[in-house]
Amino acid sequence: MRTMTDILPVKAQAEAVARPTPWFRRPAALWWGWAAALCLLYSTVAVRRHMLLRTTGYDLGIFEQAVRAYAELRAPVVPLRGEGFLLLGDHFHPLLAALAPLYRLWPSPLCLLIAQSALLALAVVPLARWARRALGRRAAHAVAAGYGLSWGIASAAAFDFHEVTLAVPLLAFALEALGRRRWGPAVAWAAPLLLIKEDLGLTLAAVGVYIALKGPRRLGLATAAAGLLGSLLEITLLLPALDPTGGYAHGGNLAETRTSLLGALAHAPLDLLRPETKATTLVLVFAPSALLALRSPLALIALPTLGWRMVSENGFHWGTAFHYSAILMPVVFAGLLDVLGRETNPRNVRASLATVLAVTAVLLPSFPLAQLAQRATWQTTPHLRAARALLDEIPDGATVAASNRLAPQLTSRCTVVLFPTFPVGGRLYEYRREDLPPPTTEWIIHDERTPEAWPYRPGHWPYPLRQQRAELTAAQEKYGYEVVAARDGVTLLRRAAH
Repeated sequence: MRTMTDILPVKAQAEAVARPTPWFRRPAALWWGWAAALCLLYSTVAVRRHMLLRTTGYDLGIFEQAVRAYAELRAPVVPLRGEGFLLLGDHFHPLLAALAPLYRLWPSPLCLLIAQSALLALAVVPLARWARRALGRRAAHAVAAGYGLSWGIASAAAFDFHEVTLAVPLLAFALEALGRRRWGPAVAWAAPLLLIKEDLGLTLAAVGVYIALKGPRRLGLATAAAGLLGSLLEITLLLPALDPTGGYAHGGNLAETRTSLLGALAHAPLDLLRPETKATTLVLVFAPSALLALRSPLALIALPTLGWRMVSENGFHWGTAFHYSAILMPVVFAGLLDVLGRETNPRNVRASLATVLAVTAVLLPSFPLAQLAQRATWQTTPHLRAARALLDEIPDGATVAASNRLAPQLTSRCTVVLFPTFPVGGRLYEYRREDLPPPTTEWIIHDERTPEAWPYRPGHWPYPLRQQRAELTAAQEKYGYEVVAARDGVTLLRRAAH
């Protein structure tokens, strides 16, 4: 006969089986927990930058004007880019309209900044899930930390808002599907890239090439053709039709500087690495994976973005700043997972992940997430208080010409153009003081404490502040603006009534 002592362990085991697993111990809690934590981290950086007047009209203000137009069921006409300037003629990003319902509920630049933070953080879900399935729980934490703290994502999270962040989670989910050899879902996740930016059709084509090499050839070739044809149509037909000048606005960045095709081909390999900034960026792109991603064929999906950046004539495209590398980080970590998933020695996997975390730790202080540890990030200076006081003087619905760093403080409630270089004919033009076109706005607000070279071309004036002061004087002396208030370098003017 069985005694009570014999029965208790069996009963306890049955209760343990019947008891549901706590939510925080479930596998999904790992990747969704990381996504929530990273969203909070990115949002903190982005919101603090905005509160410190470090965001800009170019680009946060521009995108807010576009999303605000979508939310009000209007075409995305952006006054910061010029009178009647349709932003779809600059880059082809109709999927940006997906943010309009959120903006309708919360009409604020913070809405875009937090939405961007959420999108960047969301990409950790498929990457951590893939790592958990292929390598285990600890590896998933390491991959999530490596991606979440990577410099490419940090640079995007801390610089205004950009449409490319819509592509980051889509590509991450597509890469996870490729890793699981789920070819149809991979194409479905990657196809919307065509609606985010005109060059991302080339990334879709690269996904198609990978599928053709590793999976069903017909599906891969069809996907590659769709990506190439989509980018071609957008660049040669749609964008010129929507651009005020009738051309592709960014075609000049890819202008051929050599006179002969043979010379161009001969110098192409070196041109991809000169100046040295390009070589440094190429190394840093793959550094978060301890360079292991280079051993994966998935790294080929990074080639279109790296290619156009390295051949561009725009020096901003060559470096590590801004948002240009965000789309590359999911590719790098997918390549890492592909390589480690084929590794048979657990010791090598652990050593590789330890190296990934070490590289992440070394690079972290050099990129924007480190701003959270700086005292200045959490201080409100007299200059900030003065600027906000004068911004509050401008009524809702007014038309305003604002300095670059003051513009996004107003775009949710005013019609804003850039001061001091006024947009004319859909493009920014530069003028001497005597040639400056008359301002058309009701208000002007200018901050000389943050005189930026942008939007001036290098060499136009030795000191941009000198021209800005001249243009501010011209507004008063030639065009009848009166100073309403001036505090700590911030000047507020209003057009005199006639």
